[in-house]
Amino acid sequence: MDHKESFLKYLQTEKRYSPHTVRSYQNDLDQFFLFLKEDGMAGDPSGITSHQVRAWIVSLMGAGISAVSVHRKISCLRVFFRWLRKEGIIINDPLQKVVLPKRKKRLPEFVREEALETLLDDDYFGEGFSGLRNRTIIEMLYMTGMRRAELIGLRLNDVDLGESTVKVTGKRNKQRIIPLTREFIVQLRNYLDARNDFEAASGCSMVFVTDKGNKLYDKFVYNLVKRSLSAVTTMEKKSPHVLRHTFATHMLNRGADLNAIKEFLGHANLSATQVYTHNTFEKLKKIYKQAHPRA
Repeated sequence: MDHKESFLKYLQTEKRYSPHTVRSYQNDLDQFFLFLKEDGMAGDPSGITSHQVRAWIVSLMGAGISAVSVHRKISCLRVFFRWLRKEGIIINDPLQKVVLPKRKKRLPEFVREEALETLLDDDYFGEGFSGLRNRTIIEMLYMTGMRRAELIGLRLNDVDLGESTVKVTGKRNKQRIIPLTREFIVQLRNYLDARNDFEAASGCSMVFVTDKGNKLYDKFVYNLVKRSLSAVTTMEKKSPHVLRHTFATHMLNRGADLNAIKEFLGHANLSATQVYTHNTFEKLKKIYKQAHPRA
C-alpha cells in the first residue's frame, strides 16, 4: 500500500471522514501527483518542494480554477503532508512556505421567505406518494438545515413523532437532535403513513425512498431541490445546501442565537456559523439606508 492509499485509509478509519470527503481528498491528491508526473517532477513525497506546490497553484489558476477551489485543494495537501510528518515519512513540510491566492468572500445564497411559503403552500408537488414525499423532503431540509447526505441517511427510528424531534447523524458520525414544529409533524406523519402503505419500501429502513422503494441518492435530492426552487426563484444556485443556508439566515433574521444555530447545523466551530451574520448585516444596512433620513 503506497503513502496515498495509507493516508486515505487513515481518513476513513481513524478520522472517520465521510466517503464523499475521502473521495474529494483522493481526487485532489490524484490531480497533484498527475501534475508532478506530467511535468517530469518527482512524485516521491520526501522529494516534493514548495516550488512544485506553487507551480501547481499557478497551473490551477491558469486553468480557470477559482481561488476557493485552490484553497480547498491546498488544504487537502496540508493535511496529507502533516500526516506524512507525523508518520516520519518526511522531515520538512513543503506547504509551510506556500502563500495562497486571495479569495473573494462569497455570502451564502438563500431563498426569500415569501418564495418558500409560496412553494410549500401551493399545490406544486401534486398528489400521490411521490408528491407527498417530495414536499416533505423540501420542507425537512428547510425546517432543519440538515445536509443532503444527512437527509439521505435518515432512518425510520431517527424520527420521534411523539417528541417532535429528528436525530441527525452528521460528519464524523456526530449526532444531534433537532426539534420539529407541530405543523411539520402533521406533514411528516402523513408521509410516513403513505410510506407504510407503500409495499415496495417495506424492506428499506430509510425515511425517504425512491419510487421503487430504494434508498435515495445524491442526484435525486439535488434534482428535486433544483426543480422545486426553479418554480419560485430565479437565483442561479438552487442546491440542497442553499436550503441549509436559507434555514440559518431566516433563523438569524428572526433573532435566533448564533450558538443555537451552530448546534442545529452541526458545525464544529462557531466560525463556520458566523458567515451567516454577514447576510443579516446586509439586511440591516439595507433597512438603515431606506429608513434613516440622512442615509
